[in-house]
Amino acid sequence: MTHPHFLWHNGHVKPWSEATTHVSSHALHYGSSVFEGVRVYATPGGSAYFRLHDHTRRLFESAKVYEIAVGYSEDEINAACLEVIRANRLASAYVRPIVFCGAGGLGVLPSADAPVEVAVMALPWGAYLGDAAVHGADVCVASWQRPAPNTFPSWAKAGGNYLNSQLIARDGRRGGYDEGIALGTNGLLSEGAGENLFLVKHGKLLTPPASAGILAGITRDSVITLAAELGLPLEQRDLPREALYSADEVFMTGTAAEITPVRSVDRKPVGDGKPGPVTHALQKAFFGLFDGATQDKWNWLTPVGECAQGREAA
Repeated sequence: MTHPHFLWHNGHVKPWSEATTHVSSHALHYGSSVFEGVRVYATPGGSAYFRLHDHTRRLFESAKVYEIAVGYSEDEINAACLEVIRANRLASAYVRPIVFCGAGGLGVLPSADAPVEVAVMALPWGAYLGDAAVHGADVCVASWQRPAPNTFPSWAKAGGNYLNSQLIARDGRRGGYDEGIALGTNGLLSEGAGENLFLVKHGKLLTPPASAGILAGITRDSVITLAAELGLPLEQRDLPREALYSADEVFMTGTAAEITPVRSVDRKPVGDGKPGPVTHALQKAFFGLFDGATQDKWNWLTPVGECAQGREAA
């Protein structure tokens, strides 16, 4: 893994190799961590975070669900995110703030005196699914399902939740696909291993509702907003598996995946097997936020400021 020289850990910028934690850390044994993924883009006005404040807010909401005391304010975490980009002089990056329960006993619940550690890492990282971002991804419906409601809180972005995502992704990769798509316990569409899901049918956008065992993604919310701006009708509703096979277009969204078209599902071509016009229009509007073609009416961009220049994401 290529990584920069510095990260932010427990209040300080330090060399990457010095940010260590003990093997008895509660998060390592029980998944007691919450985290975010945030993108920094190189824009004509300099490097800028995309929806940094919304990501940080969700980080704190996730921590509240699991009763993890972050120990810093939202403003302090936002400042740390800005600082780590400046320290590494990154023009664009994928940034990972993480809050986790450290060393302090091996019980299922962390001990009262267990420290909570906080770190912010920034990595050069291009398209999550590689060329699929342009040509379209080949996906399958995985054999693993999303957890039932009132088991794992899907709206919380917690480390332990992603064991389920790993199973879904491995199902896809073993079958020669780029990604796996999960159904809910009711047999209806949920989401990808790390992405939300959109379908296009007769010019209308369709997406599973927030109650479908999904992480209510910030990129998903951005696409819904951009679709309204473009005058595209959209409906959030329950969708059966076969809707994937009859859709005119399918695409996935997420901070890492951005807007990635899907060209086939279970080796059945989606539409004519190429990214469609609605997907292209939304990609153009989304990426236009970072080259100045789309006006940022929603104040989604947070400038990094001084020193963030020179090194693009690989």
